[in-house]
Amino acid sequence: MVNSRILILFVLLAAFLMSCGNNETRKADTSSIQMKLVSENLDAELFSCKSVKDVQNFLQKYNYLQKAYFTDFPGDSAQLASHLFNILQNPDLQNFRKDLDSLIGDREATVLSPLLKAYKQIKYHYPNFNAPKIQFIITGFEGNDLYVSDSLVIIGLDYFGGPNARYRPDVYDYQLRRYRKEYIVPSIVFFTSNRYNRMDAQDQTLLADMIGYGKAYEFVKQVMPDTPDSLILGYSEENLRRTYNSQQEIWSYFVASKLLYEKSDLKKRKFIEERPFTSEIGQKVPGAIARWVGWRIVNRFVTKKPEMTLPELMQIGNAGRILQESGYKGEPDEEE
Repeated sequence: MVNSRILILFVLLAAFLMSCGNNETRKADTSSIQMKLVSENLDAELFSCKSVKDVQNFLQKYNYLQKAYFTDFPGDSAQLASHLFNILQNPDLQNFRKDLDSLIGDREATVLSPLLKAYKQIKYHYPNFNAPKIQFIITGFEGNDLYVSDSLVIIGLDYFGGPNARYRPDVYDYQLRRYRKEYIVPSIVFFTSNRYNRMDAQDQTLLADMIGYGKAYEFVKQVMPDTPDSLILGYSEENLRRTYNSQQEIWSYFVASKLLYEKSDLKKRKFIEERPFTSEIGQKVPGAIARWVGWRIVNRFVTKKPEMTLPELMQIGNAGRILQESGYKGEPDEEE
């Protein structure tokens, strides 16, 4: 299961095509798959509470919330109930909730319908997959943005109001672009991929991390093939284009600096974690550039093996094999 404060603007078709190369659509026929999503609007229940006791009853009814969703709250359940009740009385939060209804729109159309479509694709590849329950909640940023497990997904809608919301999550400016409604479903699918993404626990290299992210992004792309790459990666259209066109220089830096087999956590974080830019390579190279390169490697690998199924790809734990068989050396797809 995953708690995240990270999330992943539709872009022009040209940017989509450029960002990760010739990613063939592998949409499966799911017309025969029967599946329904169970969803609950916890925000409606929470905002209807008239006393601290009501909030306590709410937290008792959903007794997993404090550990799964309110992970940063330092007190016990009684203190959390009192804290939440005080927040609920704030007219600004009440108005913010009304704003979110308008900004996010119908939850069925915005989230549940596209998520069901994606889940059916996962079910096609993994017949034992069962869709988790979906819960919506608004707490004024008191909880996480997303909680994703095999059986439950909690969506903190307050995080996804977008640039026109009166309140935004307290994150860096370069992270804010991903906190809008278009990123909700791709992000859930990304975290869902964790249960299928085989990794070699003994391989602590940057390459292993890169391939791990690359397979996760490829999972999203194959499950949601019509999704623009910007909603998967979180890069802007400008960054997608510039990074694609500069990948030979980026790859050369990785090779010359012997980064692929780097095991130092401190050094790896500079290339795998989010930053406004990767200063070691250049101020126009976006952060988390190793993730993007990892997807390029995986994408090239998949392109060369059109017969490979998604489960077969996700089961490959040997990062070195994927790199070697991909043949990737930083070249754009047009040069294949």
